[in-house]
Amino acid sequence: MTRPTHGQHTAIVTGAARGIGAAVARRLAHDGLAVGVIDLNEADCVGTVEAIASNGGSATAVPADVSDETAVTAAVARIAAELGPPTVLVNNAGIGPRAELVEMSTQQWDMVTGVNLRGPFLLTRAVCPHMIAAGWGRIVNMSSISAVGDAARVDYGSAKAGLIGFTKSLALQLGRHGITANAIAPGFVVSDMTRASARRLGLDFEEYRRNAANSIPVGRVGEPEDIAHTASFLVSPEAGFVSGQIIYVAGGPMDRG
Repeated sequence: MTRPTHGQHTAIVTGAARGIGAAVARRLAHDGLAVGVIDLNEADCVGTVEAIASNGGSATAVPADVSDETAVTAAVARIAAELGPPTVLVNNAGIGPRAELVEMSTQQWDMVTGVNLRGPFLLTRAVCPHMIAAGWGRIVNMSSISAVGDAARVDYGSAKAGLIGFTKSLALQLGRHGITANAIAPGFVVSDMTRASARRLGLDFEEYRRNAANSIPVGRVGEPEDIAHTASFLVSPEAGFVSGQIIYVAGGPMDRG
C-alpha cells in the first residue's frame, strides 16, 4: 500500500487540555493531523483547540474520563464521526498524587491505576479497529522515569511500569496490522505536576526547577515541547520500523547505575 502521510490521519491525544498533552496536540496538528482533544472537562480543552485552529489546523474537544469505559467509547465514536477514523493515539492523561504506602487508600490506588493504566487500555481497544481497518496505526503511551521506581508514589510508578509492559505487548500483537506501539518516559518536565511537587515541598518553583536541572546531564529541565517533538517522530511514517521501544526523554540516561 502507499505509505500514508501525516495529513491523511486523525489523532487522539488524551489529557490534552494543558502541559505535555496540549503541546503534543498542537505539534501533531502542525504536522497536518486532525486532532481529537480529550480531557476531563470540555471547557478546559478550549485553549488547545483554539491554538490549533488559529494556526489553520483542525481539532475538536471531547470531554471524557479515560477510566470510564462508556465515556471512552462515546468519545472515540464522536471523534471518528467529526474528524475521521483515528489512526494515531497518544495516551497521555495521567495523575500522580503522593501518599505513603501505609497511608494509601484502596480508592487512591484504583484512581491512579485507573487513569494511568486502565485508561490507555480502554482508549487503545476502542481505537484499534480503526487502525486495523486502515492497515496502519501509531500508538504512543506516556510512561515516566517513575516506571523504574518512585519512592513517593508507588501507585503511579507501578502504573507507569505496567504501561511499558502494555506497550511492548501491543507492539508484538499489532505489528502484523501495520501498527506500531512505543512509549515515551519523560523526566522532569515543567508541568502542573512538577509545580504541585514544589508546593508540597514548600519551594519556589524556579528554585525547585534549578535544583532539578543541576542533577540532569544536559543542565536543564524538560519543556512540554521536548516530549511533543519525540511524539511527532514516533507517529510519523518515517518511524514505521520503530516499535516496542521506550524512549527516555529525560536529559540523560536512566541506567547510570
